[in-house]
Amino acid sequence: MTLPISDQSLSLSSIAEINTLSGENVKVCMQCATCTGMCPMAQEMDFSPRKVMHFAQFGLIDKLLEINTFWKCASCHACSVKCPRGIDIAKVMEALRQQTLRKSKNHIEPSQMAKETITELPQIALVAGFRKFTS
Repeated sequence: MTLPISDQSLSLSSIAEINTLSGENVKVCMQCATCTGMCPMAQEMDFSPRKVMHFAQFGLIDKLLEINTFWKCASCHACSVKCPRGIDIAKVMEALRQQTLRKSKNHIEPSQMAKETITELPQIALVAGFRKFTS
C-alpha cells in the first residue's frame, strides 16, 4: 500500500494534537528506524513504527487512522527505550488510538463478539481489550 503525499492534506493541527495527547514531539524523530528494529510486532503491522512516525511528522492523520499499526502495538516500550532521540513512541501509538476512539468508532464491538469467545477469554484480557479498543 503506497500513500503518495500529494494526495494527502498536511495538517499542523494534527501534529499538535498528537504531540498534546502523547506528550511527545514527533518532529524530533530523525527516522533512524531503531523503533522498527526493536518492535516485536513489526511484522504484524501495515506500516512500520518508523513510517507511522513519518506520517505523524507530516500530520497525515487521515491515513494514520486507516492503518493497523497502532492497534497492533503491544505497548512494550522496546522502541521507546532504544530511541536515540528519547521519544516515547508507545505514547504516540496510544495517542493515535485515542484519536480514533474519540471519534466514537470502536475498533472492536463488544456486542458483536461471540458468546463462546467471551466465555473462553480471561476476564482481565477482555477488560484490557475493551479499555484499549473501545470509546
